[in-house]
Amino acid sequence: MEEMLREYLPILVFLAIAIVLGLVLILAAIVIAVRNPDPEKVSAYECGFNAFDDARMKFDVRFYLVSILFIIFDLEIAMLFPWAVAFKDLSMVGFWSMIVFLGVLTAGFAYEWKKGALEWE
Repeated sequence: MEEMLREYLPILVFLAIAIVLGLVLILAAIVIAVRNPDPEKVSAYECGFNAFDDARMKFDVRFYLVSILFIIFDLEIAMLFPWAVAFKDLSMVGFWSMIVFLGVLTAGFAYEWKKGALEWE
């Protein structure tokens, strides 16, 4: 029983430090926080303009196209970097699967380009 408790001791110490640090940071934010913030800083701001209408209003499709473009490049980097690091250990199946993946991403990028998401007026 004592040996099992000794094995859990580092976890309990880590948990205690995390709780104490979390409480210290929360209390520091309460003590140091600005009491009368600037109205400009606390105003709602999203998508490049102030909130002025109903939340269910229609947005320009370019906002969605830009988000798709971000996801395309985010996925590309998230998959391409580990693939490039392990490239010399991969077989031809790994190589061609990445080529297919990049082809799909290129098709998505071509769709974005065709829809005019890269041209913001």
